[in-house]
Amino acid sequence: MPVKVSVIVPVYNPGTYIEDCISSLQRQSLPPDEYEVIFVDDGSTDATPTRLDALAAEDPRMRVIHQENSGWSGKPRNVGIDAARGEFVMFVDNDDYLGDEALERMYDYGVANGADVIVGKMAGQGRGVPVELFRRNHPRATVESAPLIDSLTPHKMIRRAFLERTGLRFPEGRRRLEDHVFVTEAYLRADNVSVLSDYVCYYHLRRDDGSNAGFERFDPVGYFKNLREALDVVEKYTEPGPVRDRLFRRWLRVEMVERLRARRFLKLPDDYRRELFREIHQVVVERFGPGVAVGLQPTQQVVAALAAADRYDDVVAFAQWEATVKPLTVPGTIEWRDGALRVSFTAEYACGREPMTFPARAESAALEDTPKDVGDAIAWVGAQTAARFGQATADLLLKERSSAAQYFQPVTFTRESVPAGEDGRVRLQLRATATVDPAALPDDGVWDAVARVKLGGWTKEVRLGPVSRAASPGPAAGPAALVGGRAVRPYWTEPHRNLSLDVGAGGKWLGLNRARVGVAGGRLTAAVALHVPAPADVPLLLACPGRSLEVAGTVAPTAEGAVVEAELPADELAGGALWRIAVCLAPDAAQRRYHRLPLAVRVGPGGVETVAPPRPGLLLRLARKARRVLRAARGRMVARVKAGRV
Repeated sequence: MPVKVSVIVPVYNPGTYIEDCISSLQRQSLPPDEYEVIFVDDGSTDATPTRLDALAAEDPRMRVIHQENSGWSGKPRNVGIDAARGEFVMFVDNDDYLGDEALERMYDYGVANGADVIVGKMAGQGRGVPVELFRRNHPRATVESAPLIDSLTPHKMIRRAFLERTGLRFPEGRRRLEDHVFVTEAYLRADNVSVLSDYVCYYHLRRDDGSNAGFERFDPVGYFKNLREALDVVEKYTEPGPVRDRLFRRWLRVEMVERLRARRFLKLPDDYRRELFREIHQVVVERFGPGVAVGLQPTQQVVAALAAADRYDDVVAFAQWEATVKPLTVPGTIEWRDGALRVSFTAEYACGREPMTFPARAESAALEDTPKDVGDAIAWVGAQTAARFGQATADLLLKERSSAAQYFQPVTFTRESVPAGEDGRVRLQLRATATVDPAALPDDGVWDAVARVKLGGWTKEVRLGPVSRAASPGPAAGPAALVGGRAVRPYWTEPHRNLSLDVGAGGKWLGLNRARVGVAGGRLTAAVALHVPAPADVPLLLACPGRSLEVAGTVAPTAEGAVVEAELPADELAGGALWRIAVCLAPDAAQRRYHRLPLAVRVGPGGVETVAPPRPGLLLRLARKARRVLRAARGRMVARVKAGRV
């Protein structure tokens, strides 16, 4: 069988961090004889070479190439390309991992669309990844039709014949941004690029020890020398004009302006900040014409102008002001409708603890000259934010807590200017309603609600919340629901009171322990505070010591929630035994989970009758209380650690 995909993994001293990578490669859904993995060990000095040799000896899909240390990832990737036998090559870093279906999905998508380059959706755990690029699938994408240029890491699948035809390879040696040079040229020379956004293919991780190559503090002189090489590629394959300016804008925005903004800039030592600023200033004045910065957002334009004018102190002062700007969200109504959770919220920006205000009447105006001082810059940003309010947007993403996979939810919103005093200023608010279909989420787990708010020069993400205890005193953000065969619980986190969804939820949080239950004529009826969009069949489990029995039941919507009903077989329950009852709300799940109802039954002289369930013994009650206390203490400690107080 021809090899469809060769996975190339450059390796250098990953230690145990390589294990998740290896496991994910061995779990791929692509048939074993249709892919290979080439580990190129770049002179590791830890136990990795021995580990990889043992792996290759036991798994025929795995190959290992050992070489002397080359200093960076470019040469190992090139060696892997030359050794590859697959129709496509896929680049994976040794401390990242793939989704289980990544190779199969990316290969099929690339073949279906005749792509030379396939970009798979990424999730970042402690690392930034593109967001807008993965809002939807792009079967045929170019640097003009999609924000491809936002994704310049090497973690792509590329047709090997394309690499051979073009001779494209990574720059080698100890250097930075070799992936920018390689990927930019690939985008500009490919016949087609496809972006697969409906499945998380690549998990980009920040190591706990902070030793990922990309997180080491770089030498600004060498870094921006390498950046100029990426700009050279753009100049080679594009003509002067809007497309080139748009591509250049990516490096100005991401690699320069964003490094000079807010806390990211302020946390650096002053001597390093000055060196970084000096190199950025030189690149800006050397390489970027006026058409590059003009397409930036207002705050970014200000920073670019100050950098071009070599005004370091003003860049620092502007960063200090921007560090106080943050989005605010206020949750509104949260309710179930027809199997979907409708989540409303209001979003705006604040400066310090107070909502930001803007001129009520403002006209769009270009930044003709460098602002004379920071006050002038802030005033221009405020006016342009108000003038561009028609471009402001609000989104809701659900982010799976353990994997960081995130998905946009359908949102509608309105823009409102709210008077803020007698001086003619207004607050700029976005009032949004998201429609969340839990059945469309790919996995069970805890999904955190994240608001993404774009206004003026800011695009920031923030957890949706907090909700006040006056508005919602308990942990429940609404009733639990049974949707698409999955139990779903919306709730407020503690202690921060942000919105999350527990998909595949179980236990007392579903509220079944508070159901109003009765038995009449051998028929069990349990009224529960549970949203059910349509009637469904559910099994009930009856159990007594040494015996269990499953009976068929139904769950159906009512005006106040739902009702669970089942006929209890009196002849099979005879004998005086006490039977506990539990219901399975998701019978089609891979592993059934049963939830107890707050009653027991037994067969008496008049037929099936209800009995209060026995309370757990004293020792069991004490053990449960101890577990609750420990969980609460652990949660408080985690919150303190995250807040930097311990």
